Amino acid sequence: MTHLLIFGMGFSGRAIGAKMKAKGWHVTGTSRSSEGVAALKALGFAALQFDGAQPGKEVAATLKTVTHVLISAGPTESGDPVLSHHQQDLAAAPKLAWIGYLSTVGVYGDFGGAWIDETAELKPASMRGQRRVEAEAAWQTFAAAQAKPLHIFRLAGIYGPGRSPLSKLQNGTARRIAKPGQVFNRIHVEDIAGIVIASINKPYAGSDRRGRVYNVADNEPAPPQDVVVYAAALLDMEPPPEIAYDAADMTPMARSFYGENKKVSNARLKDELGYGLQFPTFREGLQALVGEG
Repeated sequence: MTHLLIFGMGFSGRAIGAKMKAKGWHVTGTSRSSEGVAALKALGFAALQFDGAQPGKEVAATLKTVTHVLISAGPTESGDPVLSHHQQDLAAAPKLAWIGYLSTVGVYGDFGGAWIDETAELKPASMRGQRRVEAEAAWQTFAAAQAKPLHIFRLAGIYGPGRSPLSKLQNGTARRIAKPGQVFNRIHVEDIAGIVIASINKPYAGSDRRGRVYNVADNEPAPPQDVVVYAAALLDMEPPPEIAYDAADMTPMARSFYGENKKVSNARLKDELGYGLQFPTFREGLQALVGEG
């Protein structure tokens, strides 16, 4: 039996789990709360509670049948919560064949709008990004010690059903903030799921059989204000007024995203995993979301 355990089964994890379940896999997810566990079970998944502050009561027993582990739970000031509480259980998992880690392109920091690939220097501009760098390194050390393939997926801005500029336009929260030269990559949640599956199918892709890092991003980094305008046109709505970045009222976290400007290449996942993006730019992705209602 192929059994996938997803630590932190949120927006991306649910999309991945749904595709794996449709392929006949047994899928278990964790949630921080009992309400989250109930929600996962209502979707047809097995579910465990793991809040990251202490070991999950059923995690060790579940790992005895797990063949694949995907970590979508973010690190804290104390480090990676899964390794903090279940490293020995993972090391003892008798059937474990593959480890995946969902990270972020935030580990790269700012490159002034230049193109970068997976060989770029990691120079995160925030504590949030630094924690991801440290978590990636911890998982690489663990996987190497266990001789297990580890694939790290550095995700661009995630969007999908209920989580896109379309949703924000409809609920009145969309903002059109313009900063000259600023671009972001994005990735549709369905492409995240497809890329993870492609990795599972090719656990030893690339030159390093111990694991690989993949940028999970679309083909066209674009100014955020252009995406809002395009989304508004799809909905036959007037876009919100443009706001200059310097004059925008933003949270410190939101402003920190604008402090990192880069164009992220996805060539490696195409070349090594043979994956073709279902939604190569934000246009195809937003068009599909409108078509889905």
